[in-house]
Amino acid sequence: MKLEESNPCLSKSTRLPRKRFYRARAHSNPLSDSHFPVPISPHHVDYSLHFPQFFPSPNSNSNSDSRKIEFADIGCGFGGLLISLATLFPNTLMIGMELRDKVTEYVKERILALRISNPNQYQNVSVVRTNSMKYIPNYFTKSQLSKMFFLFPDPHFKEKNHRRRVISPFLLDEYAYVIKEGGIIYTITDVEELGEWMKTCLENHPLFEGLTDEELEADPVVKLLKCATEEGQKVERNGGQTYTAVFRRIAMM
Repeated sequence: MKLEESNPCLSKSTRLPRKRFYRARAHSNPLSDSHFPVPISPHHVDYSLHFPQFFPSPNSNSNSDSRKIEFADIGCGFGGLLISLATLFPNTLMIGMELRDKVTEYVKERILALRISNPNQYQNVSVVRTNSMKYIPNYFTKSQLSKMFFLFPDPHFKEKNHRRRVISPFLLDEYAYVIKEGGIIYTITDVEELGEWMKTCLENHPLFEGLTDEELEADPVVKLLKCATEEGQKVERNGGQTYTAVFRRIAMM
């Protein structure tokens, strides 16, 4: 206990990790080779590492609990959206996927601290360090997800780097595979050109259709896109504009 109290990485008042000790580059190259464990298939994901309250033993994810991860926050950053969603959807399992190691470690520590200070809460949220552009099929089965989030992704401004963008016609095929019919993709950015790019990619894909204004207004998640993340809060403080595209997975015609 004394060691924990003297840990400079934790806030003395909240016992939450301090971001300044987990800072990293704003973005990483998703095409570079990184070294971290990757499950062979979704059936090899050890749910007990992420949700111990629901999956207390390594093999329980295949037997004792039929629940699966339903929300995926791609490039989750410091986990602001995940923390908000965890209490908004307390019975839904969700995971953040982040490539940067220090940022992933921060989110892990943040979730653990919240679980300790809020018994029986935040047990449904976790994070994994991985490259979602390469390993989405290793984590999720067909039609497993009901929501995917792409909040303030790296714009990769240079045309030669557009292949690194996390929303692209090719990657949308993979997302369409893991999202069930009626599931929703949420995107937001403060870069107008990237916002138009993501919206156009989704509009041109045969398995996605945009939500109506009425549906957007009624969806409580849409309201979190601008304010739940560190990036969104920064844009709001600076009076910047954001560009949102929210699309539903539809059936093959």
